[in-house]
Amino acid sequence: MSNGTLPSYLSMAKPNPPTNRAPWYKNTAPTYAGIFLWFVFWSQAPSGGSGVPGGVLSQGVGVALLGLVVAALLCHFLFYYVPGMLGLKTGLPLYVVGSAQYGTQGGFLMPGFLMGALQFGWLGVNAYFSSQALGPLVGGNVAAIKIIAVLWAVCAAFVGLKGIQYVAKIATYLPLIPLLILVILLAKTLGGLGDFDPQKLVAAQTAAGSGASGLGFMGVIALSISFVVGFFATAGAAGVDFGTGSRDAKDVQMGGLVGIAVAGIVSAGAAILIAAGAFGQSGQPVLNPADTTFMARVMGSDRAGTVMGLLLAIAAFPSACFSSFIAANSFKTVLPKVNPFISVGIGAAVSILLAVTGWAGKAGSVFTVIGASFGPICGAMLVDYYLSGQKWSGPRQGWNMAGWISWAVGFIVGIAPLVGIANVPAAPLMAFIVGAVLYFVLAKAGMQPPAVSMPTAESK
Repeated sequence: MSNGTLPSYLSMAKPNPPTNRAPWYKNTAPTYAGIFLWFVFWSQAPSGGSGVPGGVLSQGVGVALLGLVVAALLCHFLFYYVPGMLGLKTGLPLYVVGSAQYGTQGGFLMPGFLMGALQFGWLGVNAYFSSQALGPLVGGNVAAIKIIAVLWAVCAAFVGLKGIQYVAKIATYLPLIPLLILVILLAKTLGGLGDFDPQKLVAAQTAAGSGASGLGFMGVIALSISFVVGFFATAGAAGVDFGTGSRDAKDVQMGGLVGIAVAGIVSAGAAILIAAGAFGQSGQPVLNPADTTFMARVMGSDRAGTVMGLLLAIAAFPSACFSSFIAANSFKTVLPKVNPFISVGIGAAVSILLAVTGWAGKAGSVFTVIGASFGPICGAMLVDYYLSGQKWSGPRQGWNMAGWISWAVGFIVGIAPLVGIANVPAAPLMAFIVGAVLYFVLAKAGMQPPAVSMPTAESK
């Protein structure tokens, strides 16, 4: 295939020049930290996004924090680092870099279109949890909360299409709101940590109220990995785009260590300590620190809980707009002949459906789908990067079946627990491992098509 026959999304791609790049503490780290400070993430950390009695606290605070540290480091080293290096070395976005693993034709769908489509899942999650946080303002009226969710998704989709530059100007400072709330709640509950008993928590969350058995040591570690990695998987692949703004390998490494590992541990770790301390103080087994009722009880004021919920929702709105923005850009690239108002409008309708039916509120299920979808993609990228001599191979002709087969099998493994096929522990991580191993085997078996010359790329 000659350069002239490359699809337009490849032939027209231009690397981000060095003059547009900045230190890690000005772009990668604060942006990733903002993702982990989203209250939908840390509010689910104590429960692990599951209904398992005791959640990640089943074996105590120490094991819960250990599982979190393991999961956060996996996010950095397995899911982010190689995509970040590919972005650094090429200066090209994810949908272009992914053409190496999925082909010049297959790259239209994977990972570009998939990334865009899944953003509407995130928009649905954002609309659902934000409307719940605003629920006290309408007296907890279910119909009114659903209307808020609809308006939230519609407004975010519109701003994502038209006004994202205005949101970006204030989004830098809004993550300070959830950080401040975490600090306040932690200060209020630290005194109860000494009285926290994981066995009592497990028993209190079990219908029988006695004889309950929570997760074992490895079960807690696996739940932590499933929750954190599932949440982070798309952001890991997006490390390609973050990498295009990095100056050197140090920026990639430090941006991930601080913005992903440290920020994830701090935000989720604070939430875990808050939930444990609050249970030690009151004996009430609520594992969602962002719940307005929980915050009101901790603060000793219903009004304080309502105000905190409102502030968390406000801080979450820019991320809803960014999800819509990413989706719109993806669809404009892969569906250039379709009016973006139509494609984004359809996606927003799906988001609304997920929010009003409550499915988007099942965080564990959502994170399982995300992890199953992007775990194999990150695994294939890692293997392809090292097989190509730690550089980008360039787009591969047509459809790279090594990538597609490894993704399909990895996705099935990752989604297995959700659909009842098998109880796969740490499913997002298993999806990554299966995708990586299969890609390696299939690539060595000759199932990769030849790479196509792309002189605009700046692979170093």
